[in-house]
Amino acid sequence: MSKKKKQVDLTPYENREALCPHFGKCGGCTYQKISYDRQLKIKADYVKGLLDEVCADDYIFEGILSSPSEEGYRNKMEFTFGDEYKDGPFALGLHQKGSFMNIVNITDCHLVHTDLNLIRNTVRDYFEPFYERGEVSFRNPKTREGWLRHLLVRRAAVTGEILVALVTTSELMQRVPGQEGDALQIAAPGYVDALLNGLKDILLTLPLEGEIAGFLHITNDVLSDTVQSDRTDILYGRDHIFEEILGLRFKISVFSFFQTNSKGAEVLYGKAREYAASAHGLLFDLYSGTGTIAQIMASAVDEAIGVEIVEEAVESAKENVVLNGIENVRFIAADVLKALDDLPQPDSIILDPPREGVNPKALWKILSYGVDNIVYVSCKPTSLARDIAAFHAAGYELKKACCVDMFPETEHVETVALFCRHDS
Repeated sequence: MSKKKKQVDLTPYENREALCPHFGKCGGCTYQKISYDRQLKIKADYVKGLLDEVCADDYIFEGILSSPSEEGYRNKMEFTFGDEYKDGPFALGLHQKGSFMNIVNITDCHLVHTDLNLIRNTVRDYFEPFYERGEVSFRNPKTREGWLRHLLVRRAAVTGEILVALVTTSELMQRVPGQEGDALQIAAPGYVDALLNGLKDILLTLPLEGEIAGFLHITNDVLSDTVQSDRTDILYGRDHIFEEILGLRFKISVFSFFQTNSKGAEVLYGKAREYAASAHGLLFDLYSGTGTIAQIMASAVDEAIGVEIVEEAVESAKENVVLNGIENVRFIAADVLKALDDLPQPDSIILDPPREGVNPKALWKILSYGVDNIVYVSCKPTSLARDIAAFHAAGYELKKACCVDMFPETEHVETVALFCRHDS
């Protein structure tokens, strides 16, 4: 049985009204009633407390760097179609806190740009009359029937390009006109095309600050609630957008992994680059995602190799290297533990593992290279704290750590840590 996460009573810190009208129902932004300065202190104190518990090193804790924006920072949202409660109003939004079925009909999310709220509201309002007439339905997670599943929206903070993707099942069933009960029939040929084109035409007339670069229709018949593509049709524009970070340009598809706070990512990667100032020779960027760190460090090293298990992310990384004209970076699609067996001795290492941290076997292999300095970028402080024991056992000590707030209004925080070998 897994341990339940300890709930922290935040009431003593609450000193303002919630920013969002959906606060309480939607459980995504638990820190909204806390001033931003106080949020930063809570996160910094939490991370330092974790590190101090497991680390006797005389390390420098540099506190926390704030997000450039407290609101409107998220560049990606996944909204779900459903009803607000059983047989309730048609909704497009986020799952209600503690509920598998109920959907909070989000109208004004403060974490995203106003463009994304306008697009979400427009899509919901467009489909509501069709739903009321029985011409479209949303997918019920229990019965696994229904057509509308999700709306995915991405917006680049720097370029302003927007990618909109409507996710449905492959077969649209409609109520039979004039009959009562559950009589259903498959939608007439061409109906879905007309429905999607009508939505496309409306979206392209919206008064957005940014610009829609692509509108996609994604077919997904997987039984679980997983958002994926069995087939993707481009109904307008292209299937990707471009974003810029620290002078580099990145191509982002609808499912690409990319930091959800573009401006915050500049702060995070800037701190990682600062900690890796002594990097030279051959650099390993492990758990490299779409290769942002490797490309940022390319000018400081002879060669950089990124290793990432998600093949789609690696393909994006390879495209981005070409896009940025970088010639001394290459990427490998493989599990880090296995890939290291076939790679040469590195001179520098940067780790940016997933939330669960580094696989213990892979971590021992990484530490056995004995490089002077290792930079660890962590999106889950408890995973970083757990891995410190292995660093100590391998002869490393924590020299510096700094938090970066990539997720204002939430409990999440990134941490960058610099480990140095004792004899270096």
